[in-house]
Formats: sequence, structure tokens, C-alpha cells
Amino acid sequence: MGKKKKVRVDFRKNRNKPARDNQWTRGFQDHGFDEEATTSAERVRAKGDLSRRRTIIQEEKPPAPEGVNPAEMPAVTTDGCLPGRVLRVHRLMSIVETEDGRQYRCAVRRVLRTMATHERSLVTTGDRVWFRPYQANKEKTAREHEESADLDGMIERVEPRHGILTRASRGREQVLVANVDQVVIVMSLVEPELKPHLVDRYLASAAQGRIAPVLCLNKADLVEPAAYQGMIGLYCQLGVPTFLTSAKTGQGVERLRQLLHGRQTVFSGQSGVGKSSLLNVIQPELGLRVREVSDVNQKGKHTTTHAELIRLDFGGWVVDTPGVRQFELWDLAPEEVEGYFPEFRPFVPFCGYPDCTHTHEDRCAVKRAVHRRHITAGRYTSCLGFFE
Repeated sequence: MGKKKKVRVDFRKNRNKPARDNQWTRGFQDHGFDEEATTSAERVRAKGDLSRRRTIIQEEKPPAPEGVNPAEMPAVTTDGCLPGRVLRVHRLMSIVETEDGRQYRCAVRRVLRTMATHERSLVTTGDRVWFRPYQANKEKTAREHEESADLDGMIERVEPRHGILTRASRGREQVLVANVDQVVIVMSLVEPELKPHLVDRYLASAAQGRIAPVLCLNKADLVEPAAYQGMIGLYCQLGVPTFLTSAKTGQGVERLRQLLHGRQTVFSGQSGVGKSSLLNVIQPELGLRVREVSDVNQKGKHTTTHAELIRLDFGGWVVDTPGVRQFELWDLAPEEVEGYFPEFRPFVPFCGYPDCTHTHEDRCAVKRAVHRRHITAGRYTSCLGFFE
């Protein structure tokens, strides 16, 4: 074990402004404008917003989850701990599976829950963690007894992540899943209608999280496939495997099964596009709940309520995620937008300005390429949407 040292870290603030003194009116009634009314009490208060800081002990290079400063992760000993992987998260409780297949209901260590991060939740589906089973503790504090009701252990540490799918939610980062190899972007051709700009957002998020994208156009039995060959060719030219599927007829299911074999995959897309239906066809023993789309607005009804990591019988893992109504990219700078559109790259060096944003400039080679149909208008519209 490496050397340890003490550091000061920020914790989540309970409130942004100091509490207001509520005794001023009563003090005026007692003293009026007398000088003793100005007598103040000595207080210790941080400058500006209230701060919450604490000294923790950490190693020189401790492992840290994506988005958390490694220097701020507390050091813990793995003596008495077991390695596992998070199958699903239910609010403050996580279901963790060990290598031998045992499952534990675990809470998150209090010091990790209260550390100030830009993530909505420190633990997410797919995380590799170290947890301490309660059965191994012969003596527990009163707080542990209170927190361990209906729980089997406590998550002590989260290992570094690779391959994440993330989005922005309520001004913070929401990591949908961690430690995956690829994302299957499931889009329905009808019911609900196809949204190409949402596909482009998923492709950008996959590039951010360094996972391989696969585009699955579902419900092909309800449309004329020839009308979508242009879109399929476009994304195939960009290096994204794209094909039609149908959970009803079985079209494309065998190819999808081959792509899932031996891989760690996350299924993501809008509500009602048929993610769970496809997984039920790929592995019928799953028995995932499915529902019809709404007759009122042709949108899904959020049948899947939480992301769950599922082991496949033919090898590999898959994560079935809840449907999304909106997908906003997290931590995207304007100057990075063009990097998520590879078809722009041959034209960028010919722009008239080194910092061209390809939105309003008059000597923009990308805009000329769109006018000449070297770049599709739909992809350029998605680029403009990233800026907005």
C-alpha cells in the first residue's frame, strides 16, 4: 500500500446562504436604538457561501471514479472487503454481484455520498466496487446498525471507470452506465417517430465516453425499408454499423446477437422504441416488461424504470436502460463540436478563419460543402443544435 496523507476536501453544501438572524425585531422591541442592541456574538463563518470541508486520509494515487478528482478519494483498506460489480441502483441501495454469483444489497459509504462532485450519483450500473459485507463485522456502531436495516454490506470504494455513457441532467452529470464496450442506439422508424438529431447526440456521447456505437433501426416491419437506405448508407460511411431490426418478425436479430457476443453492451434510446422487446427476442428467458406506446402522443410509457446489468447465456453482458425523453450532452465546449462530425474534417482546413464555428461565418468551407451536398443538411442541422 502506498504512502498516505491528510487532505481537505469539499462536501455538499446544505444551503448556499448563511441562516438569517430572526431575532432582530424582538431585539428592537427590547432595546430600541440603544447601543447595547448592536452587541454582536462572535461567529466562525466561511467567506461567501457556506462551506463544508473535512480532512480525509488518502493514498498517493488512489483509484477514483470518472469525474471525481483522484486526490479527493479517501483511502480504504480492502481487508475484509469483496470485489463486485453493480447490477442496478435503487436510489440509495445498490445490488452488487460478486465473482461467484452472490448478490448483496449495499449502501454507499457516507463519506463518499457527501463529497461534492458534479455527478448526480457516485455509484452507477456497471461500476466495479469494493464492498464490506456486514456479516464479516462482529461489532458495528449504532449508526451502522441504523443504516444496515435490510442491507447486506457497505460500498467502500469505486474502481476507475472506462467506457461510460453520460448525459446532462438538471445541471449535473448523469452517468447512465459504466465499464461497457459499446452502445446499441435503438431508434424506432415509427411509433415514436425517428429523430436523426437524437442519433447524432448519442454518437457524440459515445465518442466522449470512448465506446463503440451501433445503430439499430427497429420496427422495420411497419415501414417500407427502401425509404431508409440513404440514412443507413450515411451512418455506415461514418463507420457506424447500422441495420434494420424487428422484434416481431426477427429481422436483424441474429446479426445483433453476433454483435453482443462476448461484449459489454448498453441498450439506449427513447421510451417505446423496443429495447426490452429486442432483448426478450435475443434471450427469451429474460422476460423483461414491455408495453405499447401511448395512443395520445405516440410516446413510450417508461416501462423500464432503472438500468440493469444482465448476463447473456451466449456470452457477454447487456444493460437495459430506461427510455429518455431528452438527451443533452455533458461538458461539451463549442470548439469541440466539429470533432464529433468526422465528415467535416476534410473541409475545416479551408475555412477562412482559424476559429471558424461553421455557423455564421461568410468564408466557411463547411457551409459551402453543405450547399454543394458534400455534407448532408441533416447532419449540419445537428451541428447547429449542439451550439444552441
